Amino acid sequence: MKKFFMLFMLMIFVFGLAACNNSGSEPTKGDGGGSKDDDELVIGFSMDTLEEERWQRDRDLFVEKAESLGAKVNVQAANGDDAKQIAQAENLISQGVDILVVVPHNAEVAASIVEMAHQEDVKVISYDRLIKNSDVDLYVSFDNERVGEMQATAITELVPKGNYVLIEGADTDNNAHLFKKGQMNVLQPLIDSGDIKVVYDQWTEEWDPANALANMENALTANNNKVDAVVAANDGTAGGVIQALAAQGLDGKVPVSGQDAELAAAQRIVEGTQTMTVYKPITLIAETVADLAVKMANDEKVETNGKVNNGKIDVPSLLLDPVAVNKDNIDDTIIKDGFHKKEDVYK
Repeated sequence: MKKFFMLFMLMIFVFGLAACNNSGSEPTKGDGGGSKDDDELVIGFSMDTLEEERWQRDRDLFVEKAESLGAKVNVQAANGDDAKQIAQAENLISQGVDILVVVPHNAEVAASIVEMAHQEDVKVISYDRLIKNSDVDLYVSFDNERVGEMQATAITELVPKGNYVLIEGADTDNNAHLFKKGQMNVLQPLIDSGDIKVVYDQWTEEWDPANALANMENALTANNNKVDAVVAANDGTAGGVIQALAAQGLDGKVPVSGQDAELAAAQRIVEGTQTMTVYKPITLIAETVADLAVKMANDEKVETNGKVNNGKIDVPSLLLDPVAVNKDNIDDTIIKDGFHKKEDVYK
């Protein structure tokens, strides 16, 4: 009898625990957890990472705009894990999202996300990074080739001749290749004329500043510190580059480019250790994509301004304009826009 009583009590406990776990709770703002109501428009936002300041801003601005339009956003971040991003996207689709917005970690691997979504009649917007070899429905980004041109132009205006180091982004990111293409549009004629010599050229795995630091240390060692300029693909890689330069007493002496207008980069620009950054107004892209996502989910027409080939199709695209920022115009750009506070930039 005692054994039966214990078994009975255990069954009550187990069923009670299951009931608690299935009772559900109100999802945190922006995470969109739980099942969706039939009349509720839900956007799935599959993000590569939230470990960088830039992408945290994108998320917050996107969610705020989407919610102002009456939509709910379910945000999932894979933090650089391809398998995790695919699993998260599959989960979003299974929850019945009306549209999926994807910032891919790997441009090639993410094609499977598009295929999964289309099997369930869910449209996909490729956010800032192009998903390759897929039938993705829309691509919204900045003119990334122009970004590279801005970076190289800023550096060549200061150093028209000399030894150049190229510290590029992640080889798995299609944008990194577009940045480099833009850079080479400016650099190649000077390379051909003999004015510029590229003495080191390396991709930065995972866009990790620590990897950029190691690459720059190798560049300095290989060239006995005889480096005149560095084209770095973004502010994170620029930070690693400048750390390596500082160790050799070269910070502020060797021009370095960047991108994303991160606070640390803005501070380095006013300090004189980083030459420039490319400001891509994140409010513009986040709010634009949120608006387009709602329209596409409601089968409304959306405006584009071009097409970008992703290896399979010419993807309908909306390309926004970036802004080159240096010490002379930083107050009139990122500070004026409220992207960073003046007191934070100038410390």
